[in-house]
Amino acid sequence: MKVNLEELEKLVNAELTSKIQSSKIFFNELLIEVKPEDLLEVIIFLKSDDNCKFRQLIDIAGVDYPQEERRFRLVYLLLSHEKNTRIKISINFEQKNKINSITKIFSSANWMEREAFDMYGIQFVNHPDLRRILVDYNFKGHPLRKDFPLT
Repeated sequence: MKVNLEELEKLVNAELTSKIQSSKIFFNELLIEVKPEDLLEVIIFLKSDDNCKFRQLIDIAGVDYPQEERRFRLVYLLLSHEKNTRIKISINFEQKNKINSITKIFSSANWMEREAFDMYGIQFVNHPDLRRILVDYNFKGHPLRKDFPLT
């Protein structure tokens, strides 16, 4: 049973009024933007609420915008098998910010957060094993940052 995205958007905005900065339906998926400090509460609600049931973390994607004040963006992609629906949660933050780990909510976030740390240098608070995963431990820098030297 596929859920009506407009109804889902209304529900999420009603339940998380103070947490949602913006929401829109784009390419048949709901995208919500939240502040980094509200991430845990939003994800817990989306996973546990009976009207949402987003119980699978598909991916955590990092983006680097070096020209912007809030340089980094993380996009969390969640799936509800019961509702046959996907949702994206986006957070923008400055380079110095540390993001709350969601490994206690979704254990699969462990590898994805380590990848974001390794490739972008994004720090996660309360991560059980935050260390490099794709490049050598002695590697200097973060290869997916836009200012990473190519030569």
